[in-house]
Amino acid sequence: MFDKKDSLKVEKIKKGIYRHYKGGKYCVLYLGYNSENREEVVVYQSIADNKIWVRPKKMFLSRVEIDGKKVNRFEHVSDLEVDDFEEKYKRALADYQNLLKQTAKEKMEFARFANERLFYEILPVYDNLKTAIQHINEVAEKNGWVIGIKYIIKQFSDVLKNSGIEEIIVEKGKFDHNIMEAISSEETEDKKLDGQIAKQVKDGYKLNGKVIEAAKVVVYKLK
Repeated sequence: MFDKKDSLKVEKIKKGIYRHYKGGKYCVLYLGYNSENREEVVVYQSIADNKIWVRPKKMFLSRVEIDGKKVNRFEHVSDLEVDDFEEKYKRALADYQNLLKQTAKEKMEFARFANERLFYEILPVYDNLKTAIQHINEVAEKNGWVIGIKYIIKQFSDVLKNSGIEEIIVEKGKFDHNIMEAISSEETEDKKLDGQIAKQVKDGYKLNGKVIEAAKVVVYKLK
């Protein structure tokens, strides 16, 4: 287990910026010991890509031969101020927390609308069932097949509601382009009716508050 306090006890290495003999720069974070063999180790981070490295102290302090000359594997180039380190830590922590929040939000959005495509395929079937019994007479309503279809429609409606589907039913009122689509117009001489809904041709639908299919309506228009 690494102990940050050990950084004050280990000679020749201190927190700061070091240059590797191949050119890369690294920030020594802290020093410690291997939990198994108690070998002293150096924990440092690449400035280029933020990767964390752990190497034995002996290797970190070793020298390598380049063009017949011995050079330090790591050369200290500048100190790391405590305030700078703490500021970087706080900034990294804040970025990480923001990432967690964004990821959680994206997961919620995905789960919320993941079945939207499936609903696009199911809703026409639901509409067809409602249309099938829309204009039947009182005698036909007593037939077993009509009763069966009504029961299926009721089950269908319950399942959709439990899944976050809300029907957009607008029989009266002013045209609202946010939830409606005008497929035709009906002329009128009454100024009060101008822009009002004459009739709704087809129900619209929302999924968790988001319009996935606008209600189809006929709108009054002044001659």
